[in-house]
Amino acid sequence: MQKVTVNLKRLLPALVIGPASWLGPYVVMNSLFLPALIQKIDAPHKVELVSLFATLGMIFAAISNMVAGALSDRTHSRFGKRTPWIIGGALCFMLAMIGASFCNSIPALLVAWMVGQIALNFIVAPMVAWIDFAPEGGRATASSAYGGLGMALGNNGFNVVGALFLSNFRLGFVIFGIFTLIGTLIAVLIVHEPSSLNDLNKQNRKKEKFSWHDLATIFPRWSIGRDYYLALIGKLFQGVGNFAITGYILYIMTDFLHRGSQTQSSIQLINAIMLAFGILMGFVAGPIADKLKILKYPVALSTISLAIAALSMFILRNTAGIIIYAFFAGLGMGLWNALDNLLNLEVIPDQNRVAFFLGVYNLGNTITQAIAPVIAGAVISLYGYSAVFVVSFVFALIGGICMLSIKSVKR
Repeated sequence: MQKVTVNLKRLLPALVIGPASWLGPYVVMNSLFLPALIQKIDAPHKVELVSLFATLGMIFAAISNMVAGALSDRTHSRFGKRTPWIIGGALCFMLAMIGASFCNSIPALLVAWMVGQIALNFIVAPMVAWIDFAPEGGRATASSAYGGLGMALGNNGFNVVGALFLSNFRLGFVIFGIFTLIGTLIAVLIVHEPSSLNDLNKQNRKKEKFSWHDLATIFPRWSIGRDYYLALIGKLFQGVGNFAITGYILYIMTDFLHRGSQTQSSIQLINAIMLAFGILMGFVAGPIADKLKILKYPVALSTISLAIAALSMFILRNTAGIIIYAFFAGLGMGLWNALDNLLNLEVIPDQNRVAFFLGVYNLGNTITQAIAPVIAGAVISLYGYSAVFVVSFVFALIGGICMLSIKSVKR
């Protein structure tokens, strides 16, 4: 199979526009519009319902992400492997969000939201595989554009605009759903993925058809996929180390550090420093990694930075500790977002299933956001807030050790 290569002048803008176009609207709708609509429909049970939507959404996202990745890996069309699924997912997501805007009952809204979760992951899984289109010598830069800039813009750049629609959140569902489709189409047109019809001849296509035996071999044994599994384990531990603190940052400020009236300004300070580092790493981490030919070490450094961040706030417990925490956490997450997808790409055990394995790897974000608050909450209940920093330190450190243990990526 001939590897698809796209010029960086086309690929980089698409890797920024693409993830920002699906992540930004999703963050706004998930954090603002969905809770507002649930409150409108059933205010007395809003807390339980938001939790229900989040839990089911995680399950649907996990399954659809893997399925979307596997299907796009097997696709042969004149528009390439990824493009049909990305456009189809964006169109279905827009329609689902428009449908959600008209919902007046919780069951109808739940159906619309779950359809949207499935559709969204048919954008996510194939799109992250665009990083593999980068030419040699520019792959870290491409990864940095996707995770460091595109994801950062999606996570932090849309809530200000989204807040303007809180008084008319039903319209917000429609507007941001349409934005996802338009932004995704622009990114797809920029990439202009070549046809994949010539990848396989008819005889090989027949061999590629699904069989039940595939279920037994969907994940390779440890001896084959060792480095991939180490990267995945590292991501899970890194995620818990990060979200254990960020998930309880408000209570840490009020009940552990006793910031009182300075709570809001302290959280804003942390977010501002971390956002600045995220954008900075998005611009510089990839090009530097490409130039110096290093990848494993900066990714491992990112998790170790998170461990140092947790330790600093635990020891100092003052404004200096907060600033040092934000500095190392911002550096760590900036490096991680910029380069971890590329590290995973380098250790994938089957290069014919790039989107599938990247999709599984990206589940680390969803799973850790769900389990980290549970682990942290249990630890806080048993041992107090001090213990959550120890948990964060240990988990982040183990994540770094896993990354350093990867053998196929030397530096």
